[in-house]
Amino acid sequence: MSHALLETIPPAKRRTPNLAHDLVNELTQRILRGDFATGQKLPSETAIVGEHGVSRTVVREALSKLQAAGLVETRHGVGTFVLERQPQAGLRLNVDTLTNVRSVLELRMGLETQAAALAARRRSDSQLAQMREALDDYGRLLANNDSCVDADRRFHVLIAQATGNNCFPDMLMHLGAALIPRTQLNAQERGGEDFSELGKVAQAEHEAIYQAIRRQDADAARAAMLLHLSNSMERFHAG
Repeated sequence: MSHALLETIPPAKRRTPNLAHDLVNELTQRILRGDFATGQKLPSETAIVGEHGVSRTVVREALSKLQAAGLVETRHGVGTFVLERQPQAGLRLNVDTLTNVRSVLELRMGLETQAAALAARRRSDSQLAQMREALDDYGRLLANNDSCVDADRRFHVLIAQATGNNCFPDMLMHLGAALIPRTQLNAQERGGEDFSELGKVAQAEHEAIYQAIRRQDADAARAAMLLHLSNSMERFHAG
């Protein structure tokens, strides 16, 4: 197609961002980050319209998708409230033993290495900034000896969302607690493992994934994610 012909295509025919999808991603991250706690009422439709500059139709579509994902529930005449995050009933993964943890990590290797490669090609500057924020939160929490599980989960879900393929984040959300399984192990399985030290190693691996995605180097992002998940499997060795 010639440049002259391209210039004659009306603007309405050109691809525009999916506003509802972007709003779903934004609200999902705020829920995962804890900005909206379990049981808390989300802002009204009017408030969301004003904050994000979108139509009521876009807001209603986004809230419908959040409800379908099991993140919120809408009570007619009252508002929309955040639900407790749980693994979906259709995919129950038990991660209270090392054997089961390794099984989940094998699954994640296939899923998340491809997600990292696609994210490197397709991520937006806004999505990259959210990944940076998740890693900064992870580092801050780790330094304070606080739990960084939610920040860890948020980083991985952000990568999945940056693929532009809803199947990736949907699958990770279905994994629920199995996505970051270390806190699910019972005391006997954990043994004397120091998770704070392991967290520092994982932080460096996360940084390598982030930098590859920042450079939009798909091969490096895939390799960095594979290394991270392979090392995670090694860290969960049999006692």
